[in-house]
Amino acid sequence: MNEITSSIQVIDRAVSLLDALSNYDQPVSLKFLAADTGLHSSTAFRILGSLIVHGLVERTEGGDYHLGNRLLRWGDQVRSRIDIRSEARPVMAWLRDQVGETVNLTVREGDEVVYVERVTGRHAIRVEQVIGSRAPLHVTAVGKLMLGELGEQSIREFAQRTGLPGFTKNTLSNETALAQQIERDMRNGYAFDDEEAELGVGCIGVLIRDSSGSVVAGLSVSAPIERRKSEWVERLVDAGKKISARLGYSG
Repeated sequence: MNEITSSIQVIDRAVSLLDALSNYDQPVSLKFLAADTGLHSSTAFRILGSLIVHGLVERTEGGDYHLGNRLLRWGDQVRSRIDIRSEARPVMAWLRDQVGETVNLTVREGDEVVYVERVTGRHAIRVEQVIGSRAPLHVTAVGKLMLGELGEQSIREFAQRTGLPGFTKNTLSNETALAQQIERDMRNGYAFDDEEAELGVGCIGVLIRDSSGSVVAGLSVSAPIERRKSEWVERLVDAGKKISARLGYSG
């Protein structure tokens, strides 16, 4: 058995142990887990030990096993994204019908936004971001608002960490200029991307909050710059509020 095959087999066995643990409401013994998965007790013991190190499994004082708290965090993240997408899509469709252009839903991962949902526009020539594609925070309307939400220090650290790479002649690659623009955007409650990520493409974005008031996503409209209209702002802001309300935000 080569190294890759062996590694895959270990992953398969780890997943089978996690699945077995998920079938029990109470901590369960190694004997039962080995029987449920068909693994030798010594093999199950070694894999469970590794899962404990990574916080995916925990062991009681009596020696029984149960799922670890790290899985709760992962589960919350997955659940929040699924919920956001399902709650956002009807409002995104409404906004698309209002403006006729592509509407995007994005979340933050590290120093980037990730496009997790979209509703395409009606025009023959559309601006679309493929679901799963990414862009640096400072070149997108929503990304700038996400930076601003965390304050000046966050902007400064982001600039130092990334170097603010330029994508077009309009990219805000100067830390001071970026911070000043973000300050204006935060006061307005919305932001523009003026061909900062791609020449010929403009965007307007707002933030989406959950029941705790935390920013969980961003909503934006993308269009060829000659078709983008400032009067869309009011409808976009309204759509962002509707999605936030559907997530329990009442601010």
